[in-house]
Amino acid sequence: MFITRYRDFTRMNHWFVALLFIAAGLTGLALFHPSMYFFSTLFGGGYWTRVLHPFFGLLMVLGFVGLFFAVVRDNFWTKSDTAWVKKAPQLLKGDESGMPAVHKYNAGQKGVFWIFAISLVLLLITGFMFWQPWFAHFFPIPLRRIAMLVHAIAAFALVMSVIIHVYAAIWVKGSFRAMTRGTVHEDWAKSHHPLWYKEVAGKSNQEVTRKKH
Repeated sequence: MFITRYRDFTRMNHWFVALLFIAAGLTGLALFHPSMYFFSTLFGGGYWTRVLHPFFGLLMVLGFVGLFFAVVRDNFWTKSDTAWVKKAPQLLKGDESGMPAVHKYNAGQKGVFWIFAISLVLLLITGFMFWQPWFAHFFPIPLRRIAMLVHAIAAFALVMSVIIHVYAAIWVKGSFRAMTRGTVHEDWAKSHHPLWYKEVAGKSNQEVTRKKH
């Protein structure tokens, strides 16, 4: 039996942000270092790469805003998340038996989510500060240089967190289906997110009871 984990809007929003992340990432790499300039050929050359990069980034942030409000309620930190982090080394060894029960997201997923959010805020703010020719002239050169450094660090943090996100989705068998079909197997939910499963199962039972009456 399969149960719904993500609605259609959330999944479409996720893939919209993912595609824009790839576009913004490749254009950003092309501008970051001459050794990666060859990525600019995918976007019509250096001129169009420079023009398109900030727009890709802006659209990515706007897309993430929709995703943020769709899932933020389930990403607030709790005491059980602290306990989960303490036992994370055990999980990395492949033993999930002693891990604290979690709700819709575990502490690792929540951490990645907040790195996404903070990184994108920093990228948005600093990106405007050296966006030529529209906004850069409002800021002094020293401040723009600091903004470029922070932008690069935030971009690195975002890329690394995305790699972790993708790896975890592949590593935990059955997870990828949640963002392709919107559903997960009941056994997957019981095993990895038991508290969330109990909530979903409880709601389903209530709906069945209401229909009977």
